[in-house]
Amino acid sequence: MDEKKLDNQMPENENAPEGEYYTLVDEEGNELEFEVIGTAELNGQIYYAMIPVDDQPDEEGVCEYVILKAIEEEDGEISLISVEDDDEFDDVADYFEDMLSDEADYDLNAEN
Repeated sequence: MDEKKLDNQMPENENAPEGEYYTLVDEEGNELEFEVIGTAELNGQIYYAMIPVDDQPDEEGVCEYVILKAIEEEDGEISLISVEDDDEFDDVADYFEDMLSDEADYDLNAEN
């Protein structure tokens, strides 16, 4: 899944997209529904952490997520693409790992 076209426009507010769902179309024309679990703006680029809606948590209750970068096409349409550069991906993955683990810690503390 290298490039996905958005069926909906992505929100610009960094805090708004959590809990929102988007249907993405991969390069083979398959429609997949994803939930946005986080956004990040790093080095002038916007990234989204998303989980497939159909994914089931593993035995530890964890779902794997994908990281996609938003780009604006020549026609003004927003597309999401895979992060190809290893260093860029590592930086963004580290950011999301920190953000999502902090949220998990907060959720656990709120339950106690």
